Amino acid sequence: MTGCIIHIDTAKSWRGGQQQAAYLHEGLLHKGINSLMVCPEHSAMALWCRERRYPVQTLPLCCEADIVSALRLARTVKKNGRCILHAHNAHAITLALMAKLRVKKQAAVIASRRVDFSLKSHVWTQWKYRTSLLDKIVCVSHEIQRVMLHQGISENTLRVIPSGIDIHKFDTLKQNPVFREEWHIPPDHKVVCTVAAMTGHKDYPTFLEAARRVIQAYPKVHFMAVGDGKLMESLKSLAGQKGLHHNLIFTGFRQDVGRFLKNSDLFVLASKKEGLGTSILDAEAAGLAVIGTDAGGIPEIIRHGENGLIVPRQNPEALSHAILSLLRDDEKRKEFGKKSLDFVRNFDIALTVEKYISLYEEILKTY
Repeated sequence: MTGCIIHIDTAKSWRGGQQQAAYLHEGLLHKGINSLMVCPEHSAMALWCRERRYPVQTLPLCCEADIVSALRLARTVKKNGRCILHAHNAHAITLALMAKLRVKKQAAVIASRRVDFSLKSHVWTQWKYRTSLLDKIVCVSHEIQRVMLHQGISENTLRVIPSGIDIHKFDTLKQNPVFREEWHIPPDHKVVCTVAAMTGHKDYPTFLEAARRVIQAYPKVHFMAVGDGKLMESLKSLAGQKGLHHNLIFTGFRQDVGRFLKNSDLFVLASKKEGLGTSILDAEAAGLAVIGTDAGGIPEIIRHGENGLIVPRQNPEALSHAILSLLRDDEKRKEFGKKSLDFVRNFDIALTVEKYISLYEEILKTY
C-alpha cells in the first residue's frame, strides 16, 4: 500500500480508544506500512510509542481548534505525500479537517466513532461529522452505525469495523493463590470482576446495587472494580452506604488487568451506554463467562446463553439474578468460559487491521 497513515489521538490518558489506536498503529508497522502517530507531548500514547520506538510526532494540542498544531500537521502531510488522516477521537477530527483545508487533495480524513451517544447539537459538532471533507466514519459496532444513521449521516459515509484485541495476550497467565492473599480474599470466595472507567455511562450504581443483592443471597463472593475516573470517590461513598466494605474492592487504574481477569470467576459490565465494550472481549480472551447489558454494541460481542448472559440496562434486579445464576452453577459458568475462548477469535486484532487496510486502500485509490 502506497501512502502514509497518520493517526491522531488528542487524549493524554489511556483508555480503550487509545488501546485501539495503538493496536492499529503497531499492526500497520508490522506489515511494513508507513504509519505515524500524532498525539500530545507527555501523553500515555507518546510514552507507549517511544518505549517501542514506533514513529510518533507530538504536537501542543492545547485545544480542539489549535491552529498551530493544525499547521504543523499540514506540514507533516506535505512531507509524507499522499496521506490518510485517521482521527481516533472527536477533538482529533477538528485537527484533521483543519489540516486538510491546507493540503486539500493530498490527504483524506477518516474518523473512528467509538460511542453510541447521539451527536451534540452544537453547530461545530454537526458540521464536522457532516462535511464532505470527512471521507469516512468508522463505527466500531452496528449499533453506533444505527445511531449515526438516525442522526442523518449518509450511509455511504459509514463503515462498520469492530474493535479487536490481542486474543492471545493472556495465554501465559495462570490463576495464582498469591493473588487472593494480596487482596485479602478468602480462598473459598468466588470473584466477580468488572473493568471500566468510573464515568456515568458505565453505570456503576447499578453494578453496586446488584452486588449488594448478590452478597445478601450468596455471601461467599468478592466483587472487584478495576479502573479509575472522576466518579471514584463518590462511588466509594455509595458502596459504603450500601455496606459493601468487606466484599467489594476498588483497585484503581491497573496495567495488569489480565491478572485480575485470570483470577476471577465471572466478568460483569453494567454499562447503560457502550460503543462496543472491549473489556468484555478481554474477559472472553481470559476464558471467562461474561454478563453484559443490552446497551450499545454489547449484544454484538456476547452470545446470550452460549458464552454469557445479556440483561436489561439499569436493572440491578436482573443483573443480580444473572450473577447469582452463574455463581451457583459451576458447570455452566465454566462451559460459558470455554465458549468465550472460541467466540473471541472473531475479534482478533489481526482481522481488524486487515479490514482497516482494505478501507485505506479503497480511499487512497480516489486520491
